[in-house]
Amino acid sequence: MRARLYSAAVILCALALPGQAQEGHPLKGSWIGEWQGNEVHDEFVVVVLDWDGRAITGTINPGTDNIEITSAELNPEDWTVRIVADTEDASGRAVDYVITGTIEDLELPNRYIKGTWQNGDGRGNFEIRRQ
Repeated sequence: MRARLYSAAVILCALALPGQAQEGHPLKGSWIGEWQGNEVHDEFVVVVLDWDGRAITGTINPGTDNIEITSAELNPEDWTVRIVADTEDASGRAVDYVITGTIEDLELPNRYIKGTWQNGDGRGNFEIRRQ
């Protein structure tokens, strides 16, 4: 009887382990939200981030308005994020974005980044949630 209880406990623990497994880099994935007050690009924003084991890469607004991320940093001490991306406006003038924020609800799959965005001409609040 004791052996059966022990075996059942071991099986239950083994089944529970995958549920607690880490899902990878905390920034990896597709994120959807808003960068409020953005007159150069729409206020709604989609960000796709990836991690290749060395660097965070990605694209803002994949599709017709691709903005390649030129650099991205994550500080795991306070979970702050800094994303830099360079693009052009409709007239061909350079627009350099700097997005800074903090990952909130880190332990949840649909965590979000909340902070600010700015470029030479504008700034505003920024919030995206991972899908």
